[in-house]
Amino acid sequence: MELLTNIALIFLVLLSFNLMIFIHELGHFLAARWRGLKVEKFQIWFGKPIWQKTINGVQYGLGTIPAGGFVSLPQMAPMEAIEGANLDAEPLPPVKPIDKIIVAVAGPLFSLGFALALGLIVWGIGKPQDIIHETTIGYVQNDSPAAKAGLREGDKIIAVDGNPVRYYLGGIEGVKENIVLSTNEKIAVTVERPGEKSPLTLQCSFEIAPSRWYERRALRTIGISFATPLIVDEFVPNSPASKSSLLKGDKIISVDGIKVWSNHQLAEYVSKRENQEVKLGILRNDKPQDVTITPRRPCKPQKLALEKDQAMLGVAWDNQGIVDEHIVYPSPVKQCTNSVKMMLATFTALLSPKSSVGIDQLSGPVSIAKAKFDILKTDNGLRRLLAFLVLINVNLAIFNMLPFPVLDGGHITLAIMESVARRPVRARVLEYVQTACALLLMGTFFYISTKDVGGFFSPQETEDKIEFCP
Repeated sequence: MELLTNIALIFLVLLSFNLMIFIHELGHFLAARWRGLKVEKFQIWFGKPIWQKTINGVQYGLGTIPAGGFVSLPQMAPMEAIEGANLDAEPLPPVKPIDKIIVAVAGPLFSLGFALALGLIVWGIGKPQDIIHETTIGYVQNDSPAAKAGLREGDKIIAVDGNPVRYYLGGIEGVKENIVLSTNEKIAVTVERPGEKSPLTLQCSFEIAPSRWYERRALRTIGISFATPLIVDEFVPNSPASKSSLLKGDKIISVDGIKVWSNHQLAEYVSKRENQEVKLGILRNDKPQDVTITPRRPCKPQKLALEKDQAMLGVAWDNQGIVDEHIVYPSPVKQCTNSVKMMLATFTALLSPKSSVGIDQLSGPVSIAKAKFDILKTDNGLRRLLAFLVLINVNLAIFNMLPFPVLDGGHITLAIMESVARRPVRARVLEYVQTACALLLMGTFFYISTKDVGGFFSPQETEDKIEFCP
């Protein structure tokens, strides 16, 4: 049953890719027909056709390489070296620059229109929004950039690099996203601190975790996590917590008189107090109480972010409510606007020499396909996929409008140059430029795809079952 489900999901992923490409190329095709341009081929996927049929002088086909697609328009720009030369082709009259611009713009316009159409569906059925709203710092790692900058547990982050933030993770107004996309040598973190009348702005450096050659480089971090309520859910058998007077539903608010902001903070504190009593301040039915526990090391340790072998209490926390999961109904315009903002922020970071974001951190077809597959396996998978397709189609429209030869924006730039110079660019020169840029673009996509594949071979950290000796 699971195999059939996975096959169906893979089919949906491929269908979404092909539909997206078809809509984009359909825009070029219809515009070319409208403006009277010669259309030689309309092919989905690259490579030698596994199916083809000629109708009214246009060769329609399906290629062997399941990626991309194209409409062959010989009057737009010579692409014989890539799409295959037609030696028997008759000379064609040149077309006006305005016609080239209309045909080039039509593809991104159809992609944007498709995004808006999908946005209408999302507006009607809604989409799950996963946001971590808490911007209060719950843990500051020792010797981290945040610790050296003076950030503390309990500080509420209100801005990063002057950009107001509304949540910790979940979009363009998130703390984590603004740290990742920062282009400054020092990240300005503005916080509201208990006891301080005015907000404080602290200059914080950052760190990037090492990565292997086949992996994507890690992104900027400063060594913090958000505050979380510590509500007891389960106990590890034979653990110190299971033998104490703690009960399920108890909320831990302090340890040895120190206010507790997160499970990371508590875990670090008790890890240094093996076989030493610690006093936990708890709320039980909204009434404060104290519970005394002696942390011990488990017989079989768990792989944790702090240390693998350390003293602990042996508690599993109730994580419900940390991630705000609810259905929202954003308008199509808002969905597309948010997608544009996120892409522009990514491009700004990508092009900035001071940023830590590089080409290797972009997602290629393999990574996008895997993301779609993983999305479909989650709750409300179809809703999530439709919302994701809005983002992808907006990105496709913007990317193709870049003034780079072989992209639609490159065709528009050449048409404008031709209009200004009142003569076409020399065909031979243009062919060389187009071919070189196409090879560069394909090489870049191949490089990104190697990082996509490399991610499959990265060691995955697993959680071992904790076992305490009786």
